[in-house]
Amino acid sequence: MLLVVAAFIVAFVLLLYMISPLISPNPLKLNGAHVVVTGGSSGIGKCIAMECYKHGAFITLVARDEHKLVQAKKEVEKCAINDKQVVLCISVDVSKDYNQVESVIKQAQEKLGPVDMLVNCAGTSISGKFEEVEVDRFKKLMEVNYLGSVYPTRAVVTTMKERRMGRIMFVSSQAGQIGLFGYTAYSPSKFALRGLAEALQMEMKPYNIYVTVAYPPDTDTPGFAEESKTKPLETKLISETSGVCQPEQVAKIVVKDAVQGNFTSSFGPDGYMLSALTCGMSPVTSITEGLQQEAFVELYGRQRDSVFRSSWSSIVTVFGLAALGAVGLTIGAYLAQK
Repeated sequence: MLLVVAAFIVAFVLLLYMISPLISPNPLKLNGAHVVVTGGSSGIGKCIAMECYKHGAFITLVARDEHKLVQAKKEVEKCAINDKQVVLCISVDVSKDYNQVESVIKQAQEKLGPVDMLVNCAGTSISGKFEEVEVDRFKKLMEVNYLGSVYPTRAVVTTMKERRMGRIMFVSSQAGQIGLFGYTAYSPSKFALRGLAEALQMEMKPYNIYVTVAYPPDTDTPGFAEESKTKPLETKLISETSGVCQPEQVAKIVVKDAVQGNFTSSFGPDGYMLSALTCGMSPVTSITEGLQQEAFVELYGRQRDSVFRSSWSSIVTVFGLAALGAVGLTIGAYLAQK
């Protein structure tokens, strides 16, 4: 009897694997597609633009710094595969004025055609202990990391719905999957993207529009280098458990997942495990993906979760005790003087 049940389960799983590609979204063809990349003047955004250009896409780079945009345009153009491709640059702060963002997106569409894929990569990061972060920085990060993705998305969805096709990508972070020491301002702004993406995917799926949320680990970019200058030691040690990725590597994976219409894009074994552990009720692109997540969580979920958390907690605890010890020595020295 047990053998019959086991055989039935195996056959059922194999059937799901076979029919899964039939109900998954059709891949988006990048050759000739119009891809808009916010935060496209450097780092991951620039590398995503280059990766799409290598596949024949037309690119609109959006960022604040005109000088950096011009330099990025030259780098992207080197990746051309035909002489028809165009790189358009637009200087605007996507987090400030929605009407202005809507206007520049309209300009881009008039020049290069409707937007086939939007990559929301504009963002910034700061780290520090909660009580040491200036209050206005919490607002700033929500404006840039969250509203800076809401505004461009709002500007393209109407046309995408009319055409009944499109891809929308939000570049979050592993710190947008789990709250970490030192990221009380940064993590919430990246967590917000997941909530937006989940709700938006439910609205957009009937129109053949698919949303992707990318969760890269620390990546070797100018923004990461700047953030590292003031990052608490505890935060550095926790982050180092996932290593540092190269932006070109991240771009390849992100573009591939977005083209396929995958909701989640993660990086490396740790990234995959973290995505599986925190998947909750997020959309799944295929039956295969759902089965893999279910099996992983059932077999290893709590154990891996405990390993992650206990490792990070031990780092914070050690430094906390060290700080208390330093305070104790200071007090002791003061009392001895008395």
